[in-house]
Amino acid sequence: MSRYHQFGRTDLPPEQTEALKKAVKWEWATIAYTIVTITLVAFVVGNSQAMRTAWIEDMLSLLPQISFLIALIFVRRPPTLKHPYGLRRAMGVGHVVAGAALLAVGLNLAYEAISGLIAAEHPTIGTVDLFGQTIWLGWLMVIVMTVIVIGPLVYGHAKAKLAPVLHNKILYADADMAKADWQTNAASVIGVLGVGLGVWWLDGAAALFISLSIIWDGIRNTRGAVADLMDHRARTYDDKHPHPLAREIVEHLRAQRWIADAAVRMRDQGQVFHVEAFIVLRKRRVSAAQIDEISESISEMDWKVQDVVVIPCARLPEEADAGA
Repeated sequence: MSRYHQFGRTDLPPEQTEALKKAVKWEWATIAYTIVTITLVAFVVGNSQAMRTAWIEDMLSLLPQISFLIALIFVRRPPTLKHPYGLRRAMGVGHVVAGAALLAVGLNLAYEAISGLIAAEHPTIGTVDLFGQTIWLGWLMVIVMTVIVIGPLVYGHAKAKLAPVLHNKILYADADMAKADWQTNAASVIGVLGVGLGVWWLDGAAALFISLSIIWDGIRNTRGAVADLMDHRARTYDDKHPHPLAREIVEHLRAQRWIADAAVRMRDQGQVFHVEAFIVLRKRRVSAAQIDEISESISEMDWKVQDVVVIPCARLPEEADAGA
């Protein structure tokens, strides 16, 4: 069995298998690219607060990739007696860690930016000798920040296409942050040019804008990840809508002649779903074979359904999703 196919207790379908291969390659490529950009920015960061904040933001952007790659090691492991549901929530744990780190650092950077603005600190950007010529360091800052934005636009778009295929929220958050990197770079360029023009407060304002972007990324990622870990109603990969699979399962159950009504409780365990299907029978008795058959048919509806429990009952639970 290929290490790319192993996913809990099942193998991924061909489309998801190929998408996972691509996602892993893009994550490693992103890490390599980001390390290069961090090194480049370190050489030109100077005394600009906006540049320092953008530099730290580049370092923080490594968190989603690292979280994804580490979590992938655990979610591939099959269920055991100690972990009867497997280790699928590792993706959610990684998502929480990345989001909390972004939030904490973003708040600290915002505090520093606001403090600098209140204290009216006037940053200075000096000169540097390059190939025998003395040039303003700010020009190098602008060039570097303009060039390095190309990478995030490329891999951000690629990951955004893979995230819905894999129903991976870390990958989606990573793609979303990458696509917004141009705003961070643009803000840092404005801050540097502001210093050059004598508008000292533009540097602090740009740093504050970048830190607020980091805070928003942290809040959004932490909120979504914590909701999933607390068994929030399963939602789409972007957390915008309830996942349509719940309604499809209910419709499938109601289409069975021996089932009078049905509802489900479906929770996201990190890329895969746990489904509790409640059914009201038309007759008093149902065979074990029928339960096994309907359970198997639910599992076959979507690769993300890896745990199914079918529960005959006299009345549907109020909190269960009736497919409305």
